[in-house]
Amino acid sequence: MVRRDGSILWLAVALATTGGCATVDPRADYERAGQHIAEATGQKQVYRPDLDGVIAGRVEQLLQDGLTADEAVQVCLLNNPTLQATFMDIGMARADVVQAGLLSNPSLGIAVQFPSGGGLANLEAGLAQNIAGLWQIPARKLAAGRSLDATILEVARRAAGFAADAKVAYYEAVGADEQLGIARENVAVVQNLLELALARQEAGAANELEVNLSRSLALDADLDVETARLAAAEARRLLATLLGVTTDADGLVLVDPLPETPAKTPDAQRLHDIARAWRLDMRAAREVVGAAEARLQEECRRVFPKVKLGIAMERGERGRSDGGRDILADTARASISNAALTAPKIEPRSKGDRDTDFIIGPSLDLELPVFDQNQAQIAKAQFAYQQARKMLETLDRAAAQEIRSAIDRAVTAWRLVRIYRDRSLPLAQSNLDLSREAYRAGRASFLSVLEAQRFFLEARSSYVSAARTAATTIPELERTIGLPYYKLVAKVEDEPIPEAEGRKEVGQ
Repeated sequence: MVRRDGSILWLAVALATTGGCATVDPRADYERAGQHIAEATGQKQVYRPDLDGVIAGRVEQLLQDGLTADEAVQVCLLNNPTLQATFMDIGMARADVVQAGLLSNPSLGIAVQFPSGGGLANLEAGLAQNIAGLWQIPARKLAAGRSLDATILEVARRAAGFAADAKVAYYEAVGADEQLGIARENVAVVQNLLELALARQEAGAANELEVNLSRSLALDADLDVETARLAAAEARRLLATLLGVTTDADGLVLVDPLPETPAKTPDAQRLHDIARAWRLDMRAAREVVGAAEARLQEECRRVFPKVKLGIAMERGERGRSDGGRDILADTARASISNAALTAPKIEPRSKGDRDTDFIIGPSLDLELPVFDQNQAQIAKAQFAYQQARKMLETLDRAAAQEIRSAIDRAVTAWRLVRIYRDRSLPLAQSNLDLSREAYRAGRASFLSVLEAQRFFLEARSSYVSAARTAATTIPELERTIGLPYYKLVAKVEDEPIPEAEGRKEVGQ
């Protein structure tokens, strides 16, 4: 009797033990995110939460012996704390996938009722499991899986964005350093004019006004140096922040110069086709559409939200085992009859009465969809699915204009660099040299030299500024298209556009 009464409890323990095997292990998901990031940035070494212990050593190694633009991107992808925090989204999404594959816990009910006359209590027990999850779990797992894919792609997109920001900050810092160098060189340029004015004043060919104007220009050049120094320091601190470095940013040795402007102008339509296949945000949006479609399927399967199948047992109450005898009275009668204290005669139960009060059998608890057939949630999921598709369409249309804008900015910046380098700077240098020689010989006025010098200084500063802007357009193109520039150049040619790695997205 005891063995059969405890069978339901043993079954409950067995179910709990079996269901406790699910674990959350996102290491494979981190690997997938790293592959997407490598595709978008060209960098294979990316932060992973399960490799936290080796990050510091690798970053220290990269910072030694100077820092190239690619190494700055590597440090950012390994050491940026905001990006590291973003990777936790992958772990949480993996946990949702694990949760989506679990059945709901079984329910165990026990009721004990004690009879007023004594004896064994009435015992009722039931173990039930909601089996509706058997047809809901596949759609739920699919939705969670697509959400995980979208999360991985979104994390990769953000990582690619950090990589682009780091490269932009690197070139901004290099450009600011070059601007500081130009400002310091300008001090020597204006000092040369001041010395020339002083020499002519001593010869009686120049007046005090010319000398004072030259001193004013020298003072302005000194002020420009201080302004450029602060701008360079701020640019380096911004770079250090993106790299997650806490040391003095002035200690960063930036090795790479500003890059040369590309010779070819990319085709906007071709880049749009490439972006559709490779942009991580568009791929993530397609996964969101797939997740919304799977959630719609899940809601359609919730018409019967609860179907509990189980086993129920009941053992009726049992009165006194002596059949209701008065033990004290029987004891007194037996003792008088035997002239000594005597226990009453024991009368065992008949064999046919054994265990006739124990019943056990299957149970079913079904919630009937009479009033609530999950219509509202199905409609809500349908709207969410349509919304996801519209957002994907919005992203695709916006990408076309973003690409055109990025190309226009890049082409314009590259053209300006070429104009300053090939035409404006040589002309400014020639004008300055000619005006100085003419001023020294007394054939030109001081104002003509002053104007030529102003034009030269502005041309040098504008050239560096244009070169900085042109350098930053390359990572911006990479951000807009979703590929490193060297891969982008290769794919601009009339080659087939390979499909991005990963599953086929919904709608393809």
